[in-house]
Amino acid sequence: MKNRIRDLRDQFDLTQLDLAEKVEVSRQTIISLETGKYNPSIFLAYKISRVFNLPIEEIFIFEGEI
Repeated sequence: MKNRIRDLRDQFDLTQLDLAEKVEVSRQTIISLETGKYNPSIFLAYKISRVFNLPIEEIFIFEGEI
């Protein structure tokens, strides 16, 4: 799954630590999300979408079969 977290962080002028604190995870979790090494739970995806005021599907791009 790809995502737009890094681009959105840049647009909102947030560091990885800023975003991590807002969604109550570690900075390492944000790094893992941005590099595609970790897929978020639905709860974390929702929290991230609230920070950026966007629907989840505009942040996380599912590629593959269901």
